Amino acid sequence: MERPALRPAPEPLEANDVAIVTGGTVLWFVGFLVLIPFQSRLSDAGHGLWSWTCLAGAGLGLIGIWYCRARRAAIRRSREAAAAEHGQPPTGD
Repeated sequence: MERPALRPAPEPLEANDVAIVTGGTVLWFVGFLVLIPFQSRLSDAGHGLWSWTCLAGAGLGLIGIWYCRARRAAIRRSREAAAAEHGQPPTGD
């Protein structure tokens, strides 16, 4: 029995990483704001770190936003350099 021919892998999909990371960062910060009024009750129940975990998630999200923006700019510069090398006009991504 013959095996069917394998198809080539599709190109990876481009996502708006900055929007995704920004949304996650906002959710972490909202979680922090929601938990702040309950900090004493959470501490009494042994869950006092929950609000600080949310704040840490928001802080790391800010780093992620910076990283994704820098990555997007580097990809754009790379594409523009490759287009210029081949004599093509730059695209307005």
